[in-house]
Amino acid sequence: MEQPVSNAEKRCDFCAIIAGELPREIRYEDDEFVVFRNKLEWAPVMWLVVPRRHMGQMEFWTSPLFERGARLAVAVGEQDAPGGFRIVSNFGDDAAQSQSHGHLHVLGGADLGLYMDWPGKGDYRRIVYGGRRASAPAPQAEAERRK
Repeated sequence: MEQPVSNAEKRCDFCAIIAGELPREIRYEDDEFVVFRNKLEWAPVMWLVVPRRHMGQMEFWTSPLFERGARLAVAVGEQDAPGGFRIVSNFGDDAAQSQSHGHLHVLGGADLGLYMDWPGKGDYRRIVYGGRRASAPAPQAEAERRK
């Protein structure tokens, strides 16, 4: 019997990529994980290590899958960024988390600079959120609220 799809999964870009509904370059996949290229291009190597099952960041980080995901991220980093790489996860708006589906970022292939310094950083909110915080209401909703 097929499992019901949650509302979060219906709106999740990562679930759509895993299902083949959104195009993305796939680096690796198995029964539990998919590794695909991030749509952002701030570093030459920008992979996302994503569990197939939809779960939030906290759930992923505390799940039995996390150790395997971390090992997979390290293996991909070693292969694709032999000069050095970074593994990152974002938790919440202040950390610029844009997807609710748990995941790890593998970044490398160039000098990454300091911890929170990357080319195009100033364009991030515009590119990902249309210039607003993820938790901020959409502009039309905000205008309706003010009426």
